[in-house]
Amino acid sequence: MIVRLARDEDFGGFLHLAGQVEQWFGPMVEEPGFHRALREHIGQAAALVAVSVSGTGSGEEQLLGGLLFGAAAPAYHVHWLVVAQQARGTGAGRGLMAEAERRFVTGPGTLEVITFGADHPGAVESGARVFYERLGFTPAEAAEPGPEGGSRQVYRKAIA
Repeated sequence: MIVRLARDEDFGGFLHLAGQVEQWFGPMVEEPGFHRALREHIGQAAALVAVSVSGTGSGEEQLLGGLLFGAAAPAYHVHWLVVAQQARGTGAGRGLMAEAERRFVTGPGTLEVITFGADHPGAVESGARVFYERLGFTPAEAAEPGPEGGSRQVYRKAIA
């Protein structure tokens, strides 16, 4: 697996990932606003992908996960992180987060992500809350509900 900056040709892969989690996040695949956000993050070199490269020598990549990031020091934000269902638990999410911190975080501050509230059906099924806690994030204040109406919560990590 490698983690690299997303390119224009990864756009369709991001939509495929989005389709796997719309039940938790609300509509994205057909949403012009989501398309715009993807293109902006890719164009600003603020999007990462985790890919596996075929061992056949063809160089064909399979998209394992994607991340959209925002940085305005001292506040850093994971805007969107999704790992393909078949790649969950393989280190793809951890790899994306490590590369995002290495590439985008330049000094002391806080790194934030909004994830599912404890009562959201996706909280346990996706493993998102446990994932962020294992990376050193702590639950903070409640956030606005998601577009599907489910609860959301800010998770925060201090960056030295």
